[in-house]
Amino acid sequence: MKRQVLFFLSFLFVGPVLGQVSYSINEEMSVGSVVGNVAEDLGLDVERLKSRNARVYFGDSREYIELNKARGVLLIKERIDRETLCGQTTPCALHFQIILDKPIEFYRIIVEIVDINDNPPAFEKGDIKFKISESAVTGSKFDLERAVDLDVGINGLQTYRLEPTDNFALKLHSQADGSRSVEMILKQPLDREKNEHLSLVLTAVDGGEPRMSGTMQIIITVLDANDNAPVFTKPTYKATVAENSPKGTAVTTVSASDADHGSNGRMTYSIRNTLDDVRHLFEVNEHTGEVRLIGNIDYERSRNYQINVRASDDGGLTDTCKVMVDIIDVNDNYPVIDVMSKTNVISEDIKSHTVVTIINIQDLDDGENGKVKCTINENIPFILKSTENNFYSLVTDSELDRETASEYNITVTCSDEGVPSLSSSVTLTLQISDVNDNAPVFERSSYEAYIVENNTPGLSIFTVKARDADWNQNARVSYILEDSSVNGVPVSSYVSVSADSGVIHAVRSFDYEQIKDFQFRVKAQDGGSPPLSSNVTVKILIQDQNDNPPQVLYPVQTGGSLVAEMVPRSADVGYLVTKVVAVDVDSGQNAWLSYKLQKATDRALFEVGLQNGEIRTIRQVTDKDAVKQRLTVIVEDNGQPSRSATVIVNVAVADSFPEVLSEFSDFTHDKEYNDNLTFYLVLALAVVSFLFITCLVVIISVKIYRWRQSRILYHSSLPVIPYYPPRYSDTLGTGTLQHVYNYEVCRTTDSRKSDCKFGRAGSQNVLIMDPSSTGTMQRIQSEKSILDEPDSPLEQKPPNNDWRFTQGQRPGPSGATGGPEVAMGTGPWPQPPTEAEQLQALMAAANEVSEATATLGPGTMGLSTRYSPQFTLQHVPDYRQNVYIPGSTATLTSNPQQQQATAQQATQQALPPPQASAQPEPPKAAQTPASKKKSTKKEKK
Repeated sequence: MKRQVLFFLSFLFVGPVLGQVSYSINEEMSVGSVVGNVAEDLGLDVERLKSRNARVYFGDSREYIELNKARGVLLIKERIDRETLCGQTTPCALHFQIILDKPIEFYRIIVEIVDINDNPPAFEKGDIKFKISESAVTGSKFDLERAVDLDVGINGLQTYRLEPTDNFALKLHSQADGSRSVEMILKQPLDREKNEHLSLVLTAVDGGEPRMSGTMQIIITVLDANDNAPVFTKPTYKATVAENSPKGTAVTTVSASDADHGSNGRMTYSIRNTLDDVRHLFEVNEHTGEVRLIGNIDYERSRNYQINVRASDDGGLTDTCKVMVDIIDVNDNYPVIDVMSKTNVISEDIKSHTVVTIINIQDLDDGENGKVKCTINENIPFILKSTENNFYSLVTDSELDRETASEYNITVTCSDEGVPSLSSSVTLTLQISDVNDNAPVFERSSYEAYIVENNTPGLSIFTVKARDADWNQNARVSYILEDSSVNGVPVSSYVSVSADSGVIHAVRSFDYEQIKDFQFRVKAQDGGSPPLSSNVTVKILIQDQNDNPPQVLYPVQTGGSLVAEMVPRSADVGYLVTKVVAVDVDSGQNAWLSYKLQKATDRALFEVGLQNGEIRTIRQVTDKDAVKQRLTVIVEDNGQPSRSATVIVNVAVADSFPEVLSEFSDFTHDKEYNDNLTFYLVLALAVVSFLFITCLVVIISVKIYRWRQSRILYHSSLPVIPYYPPRYSDTLGTGTLQHVYNYEVCRTTDSRKSDCKFGRAGSQNVLIMDPSSTGTMQRIQSEKSILDEPDSPLEQKPPNNDWRFTQGQRPGPSGATGGPEVAMGTGPWPQPPTEAEQLQALMAAANEVSEATATLGPGTMGLSTRYSPQFTLQHVPDYRQNVYIPGSTATLTSNPQQQQATAQQATQQALPPPQASAQPEPPKAAQTPASKKKSTKKEKK
C-alpha cells in the first residue's frame, strides 16, 4: 500500500488546535485494512485517544473509514469504489475529521483513493450500422461511438484499433474535457457492386496492467451515392440556464444544412452523449434542433454541461457540434449547522473565554450565496467566534452565576448573503451546575420575639428563616443554636432550635420576675462542601402575667400583734393618719395598684387615697368618735384578672397613752390564758419583793462591816437604777411621739417566759397591741419613716456631759469585761450614792413597781427595760451625789424629805417610755446571782 503523510499543526487565535494528515490508499481494499497509524502521525498517545473520546466525523458522507482507539489506527470500514465515489474526478479523496474532547480539539484527515485498473473500456452498444453511399469520396468521415472506461489516468481508455483497415482508418480527436472522439475515415472508395456490406471491429484499449479492452462491431451498408454531408452553422454553441429553471425550458437551438436534395438532404438531430446524464437532463428536437431542459439541474452537482449534437441526412452523412451549457447558481440552499461537539452541563465557576462547543457551517451555494455569517442571541454571557473554514467556537464571555440564570437557551442563527438571504438556526440548551458560593441569608438582620411568662415547656416561640440562593444540597439549610450563656446558665437550657425548620422552642417555663429578656445567636449552615454559614441575633422578651398579688409592706401584719395608729382628737380635716405601702412584683399595668377602703368602723371619718394609699381624715374628729377604729383596706392591681391583698389598720383616736391603754385593755382573751398570766404576775411580784429584801439586807450588812470599803459595792450584784430621759411626754398635742430615746424595751408576752423582744428607736407613731399578751403596749419607731411625713424628735440634752461614759469605760471590745452583765442606760450618771441613798432608791423602785401593777391591773402591759449596751458593775461611775429615778427629773439626796418626794414623783411617773421598736434579741449573758436579781427586777416592773 502506498501511503503519503503530510502533517502540520496550526494554532488558532480562538478555538482548539487543528492538524492535518494525508494518506493515500488503493480502491477496493478489503474491510479492516489499515489506512494509517493516526496516533503516531499526530503525535497523540493511545491513552489520550481513549480518555478524550476520540472519534471520526464524516458529516453527511458515508463513513468508509473508522478509528480504532485501542491501536490508534484508521481502518477500512466499507469497500471503497473510486468510480462510485468520485467518478471521473481526480484526484479522489475522502475528507473527515478526528475530534477529541476535554479540551475540544480536531484534526483534519485526507485519504486519497488511488485508482486501480478494475474496469475495462466498454461501448454502449455492441454494434453500429452505417449506410455509406458508394459515391462517398475518400476522406469522408464517419463518427463512431466512443467507449467508456470508468478508470482514470493510465488505467483509463488510451487508444482505439479498427480492423480490418482496407477501406477505413481511425482518427482520434482530443476534446476539451480530456476525452477523445473517434472518427472513421474512408481511405478507399467503396464499391457497392464489389462489396455491399462491410463488417469492421472497433477495439478500445486502456493502459493498465494488465491491459483491458472492449469491442464494438461496425456494420456498413453501401448505398447509392450521396455526395453532400450535413454541416452545422457553428461547431460550438453556448447557453446559460438557471439551476432553478423548470422543465421544458429552451436552452438553445442548433442548425445544420445539407446541399443535397430530397431524402439525401433531409436531416435528423440527435444527442450523442453517453458518459454522463446529459440525456436525462436535456433533449433535442430531431427536426428543429431545439435543445430543451427535461430534468432538474443543480449547480451544486455540476456547474456546466456539454451536449454533443449530431445531424445526419438520409444518405447517412453526418456532422456534429457541441452545446456548452453553463448553470447559473441560485441561492437555493440553506446554511447547514452541524454541532460537532458540545457540553450540555457546565459549572458556574468555569473560567471566562472557555470553549463550550464547536459548530461547523456548510452552504452549498457559490459566491455570495455561499458566504455565511452566524450570530447568537444577545444578553447572554457567551460569544460566537469564527475560526476558519466555516468553523465557529462558542466561548464564555464572562463569569457565570447559576443563581442568576440556571439554564441558557442559546440560539445560533446563520444567514448567507444571497438575495434573498436564507438562514438556519439551532438552539443549544446549556445547564449551569451549582457551586456552593452563597451563604444562607436570614430574612431579617435580627429577630425579636415575645413569650408570655408561665409558658409550658416545649412551646413554639417563633421561627427563624434563612434562604440559600444555591441549589439542591448546597441550598439545604440547617439551624444551629450557638453556645452562649444567660446569667451564667447555658442558653440551651432556655431555648432549642429545630435543625430543619428553624422553629425555636422554649425548653423551660419562664418567670418574668426572674428574667425579663435574653438574647442568643442562631447559625444557619448550608449542606455544601465546604459549608457556608451566617449568624443572626435573636432576642426573646418575656411578657408579664398578673401572677403575683400585691404585697403590703406597711403596716406590718404580725402574727398576733395589732398595729395601731394614734390620731389626736384635735386632728383637722385631711390629717394623715398613716400610709398603706404595697408593692407588686409584676410590671406594667399588672403592677398599677389602687387602694380602696373596704370596711371601716366609721366610714365617714376616714378615706384612702386611690393611688397613694394615704389614710386621711375626711372630717373633724369629735369626742363622740370611738377610740378604737378598725379599717380594712384592699389593695388591687390593674391586671386581668386583677389580684388583691387586704390589710387591717387599727387607729386609736386619743390624745394620750393612758386613754389608749384603758381602751385597748378591754381586748378579750382566753380565760385560761388570763388566769395563767395573773399567776405569772403574782409570782413575778413575789420574786421582786424577795430580791428587794435580799438586796436591802446585803446593803445594810456591807455598810456596817465594810464602811471603809464602799467601792466593793461596784463588784456586787446590786442592780443599777436606769435613767429615764425627761420630756418624753407629748408636747405638740397631736398624739404623735416625736422623741428619740436611747434605750431598748424588752417586751414579755408571757411572764413565765424569759425571751424578750427588742425594739429600736424610730420616728413613727405606732402602737403594737398583742392580743395574746396581757395588753402589753410598746412604741415602735422605725429608723426610716415609711410614710410621707417625717417626725421631728425633740432634742434630748443630758443633764451633765461629764457623767457620760468615756470610750475606755464602754463595755465590749473597747472596754474592760468581766463579772455579770447588768443592763445600763445611755444617759448621764452622777456619783454613786451612799448606802442610805441606795436604800431609798430601792424602796422607791419597789414602790413604783407596786403602784404600777396596782394601777394597770391584770390586763395592763408589763414593761421591762433593758438598756444597751450591757456592762458589768465595775464600769458604773460613782453616783454618791445624785440618783435619778426612771421617768422623773428628781434626784435622790441624803435629805429624807427630799428622798421621799423623789420616790413619790417616781411613783407617779412610773409609766413606761413611749417609744420602742422590735429589734433582734441580743445574746444572753451568763447567769450570775446579780443577773438573776436583775431579771427578777425586770419581771416585777
